[in-house]
Amino acid sequence: MLKKIKIKSKYDDLRNGLLYVTDDLRLLQKLREVGEAAAAVLTPENRDEDFSGVPYAVERMEELEEEDWERLYRRLAHLPWQIAETERCRLREMTAADTDRLYEIYADTEITRYMEPLFEERDKERRYIEDYRKYVYEFYGYGMWVIEEKASGQVIGRAGIEAKEETLELGYMVALPWQGKGIAYEACGAVLEYVRREIGSVSVTARTSPANLPSIRLLEKLGFWKRRKSGEYFVYEKTV
Repeated sequence: MLKKIKIKSKYDDLRNGLLYVTDDLRLLQKLREVGEAAAAVLTPENRDEDFSGVPYAVERMEELEEEDWERLYRRLAHLPWQIAETERCRLREMTAADTDRLYEIYADTEITRYMEPLFEERDKERRYIEDYRKYVYEFYGYGMWVIEEKASGQVIGRAGIEAKEETLELGYMVALPWQGKGIAYEACGAVLEYVRREIGSVSVTARTSPANLPSIRLLEKLGFWKRRKSGEYFVYEKTV
């Protein structure tokens, strides 16, 4: 069996794509060798075959929706997942191409006042992002994402969630020229809605310095409550 699925996205980075899915592993290998986006289909007949080297496999194809197919294609084509849209912003996965823009944002000392800086060497940061895509995005399906301004298409910050022990932790950063305009509230609200929709009802925490009053006000506006102090940070919590 071989099925061709046309991928039509509303996002500019992917207007048209072609995804192949097949239960024939030899055919799958041939498609991958010529650079096609191809995934395996699991069936009762092929479950005992050797799937080593096959990056993605699907079953119960009838249950997959357009968004699922697009996300699968993006993984195979090494394109970032588009996560959410707000009135003024989009959230998407980071790519190594975002490195230079992130250094522009982090060059302002106010940005690193309450958070760790980037690596001193840009090549290390690029490798970190590439590893992050492979070992965080592809494993969990979530992580820290970049915030794009819709009007300009420019990266203006980051927001997302990461797995921390028995909870998820919210993180956020907005470039200085865009601070104080409600961007962080829009982006973090979209992150929490993603958690609610894709993960379910879970506890989400956030850490902030007691001196970072704008961050405290943001968390309170988002419905977080202060749970405890941990070292130099306040820890806030919210169930979504």
